Amino acid sequence: MSAQFTLDDLKRILLEGAGAAEGVDLDGDILDTPFTDLGYESLALLETGSRIEREWAITLDDSALTDAATPRGLIDTVNWHITAAAA
Repeated sequence: MSAQFTLDDLKRILLEGAGAAEGVDLDGDILDTPFTDLGYESLALLETGSRIEREWAITLDDSALTDAATPRGLIDTVNWHITAAAA
């Protein structure tokens, strides 16, 4: 596991936890696409957050998933928590 949470990590966790919505290409340019446009609602994001917490040994606060409306936002939030946990 690398020291940084990446888009590839996020895509893998999303697919493992919730799959992909029909017609959504996670291999496209999705960094700034809202999760809702990608077919991921709040329940899928909660599952994603739980998987990230277990795999990366971090704790995401309640607003981390709701404030991160896009993959880029969630990746930045997760990496901030990883850095903070290592400090």
